[in-house]
Amino acid sequence: MSRKDRIAGAALALALGMSACGRPPVVSEEPSERVTARTGGLPGIRPSASACEVTAKLIPSCGAWWGVAPEIFTGLPPRRALERAEERMGRPAGIMHLYHRGPELFPTREERKIARDPGGRRLLLINWKPSSDRTWAEIAAGALDRRIDRLAGHVRKTFPERFFLTVHHEPEDDVREDPDSGMTAEDYSAMFRHVVLRLRQRGVTNAVTVMTYMGAPNWAAKPWFERLYPGDDVVDWVAMDPYVDGRVHTFDGLVNKTREESAGWPGFYRWMQSRFPGKPIMIAEWGVFERHGQPGFKESFFSSVRREMRDYPQIKALVYFDSPRAPRGDTRFDTTAGGLRSFSDLAGDPYLQATAVPEK
Repeated sequence: MSRKDRIAGAALALALGMSACGRPPVVSEEPSERVTARTGGLPGIRPSASACEVTAKLIPSCGAWWGVAPEIFTGLPPRRALERAEERMGRPAGIMHLYHRGPELFPTREERKIARDPGGRRLLLINWKPSSDRTWAEIAAGALDRRIDRLAGHVRKTFPERFFLTVHHEPEDDVREDPDSGMTAEDYSAMFRHVVLRLRQRGVTNAVTVMTYMGAPNWAAKPWFERLYPGDDVVDWVAMDPYVDGRVHTFDGLVNKTREESAGWPGFYRWMQSRFPGKPIMIAEWGVFERHGQPGFKESFFSSVRREMRDYPQIKALVYFDSPRAPRGDTRFDTTAGGLRSFSDLAGDPYLQATAVPEK
């Protein structure tokens, strides 16, 4: 990151209620609650003695949330997958990433237990694809209103706690430019708005909404890309899902991917700084693929994250995608002893355990 970018990052940190030196003042733009950091019962992790703020939109004033989508594509139930992942990395997760689609109701009983675990509470990041057979235009026009209303009733009845909600994440590769397709960028924006507003109208006021992009330069260079955004009033956080491909070597290269064939694209973090200066950024999925010719690569990459993450103060959550069978490879963090050691060091960094998960 250049000196200019670091200065810009510090300015944006102030916009989010953080100081440039990393010690946050009280956030004044929205209600907050003072909580003392703790890390749960796993050994080797010492809770911070400092008190930090969590805003109504779940923005931590100290450091960033640490989360995981655990052991995806293994067939394990969510709670067992999370337990195993937490045992492997040596600390509890602050965020649990979950996936739902269609008429499924969430949070499920098991997911509610995960969130409320007295040994270590967790925030739920729920990724919902409302339909696999209805177009975005149809959903925006009300085709799934009964489904949305049923979900709203379930959330009101069973889960008053705040949680993160993203609606049809990574929409870029589903966009169709044909205006009659019902799947244009404008249709996506309208669908997202309709779902969020209807949930709110039906009493779901505890969902902290997240707009999740793929984090890939080739899609960001499309002429319709900017038109995906649903609007500040229905988006609380913005997120990206970048993965460590063969041309990425450090954390900066991950969050600010640029490509010669996508000339003019500044990188996602830089773009989000400029486009959303007042919103927190989430890395909602990120993973490091196995490089069989470079057995030490995961170790070196996780070390780069630990070195560089403080240079990006607008990133307020990192959620790792842990899977032996991700679509493009193995993203497990413990495929080598060095990788596990480096990942555990990253997970245990005070920056990622400074703020406790709120109870409500």
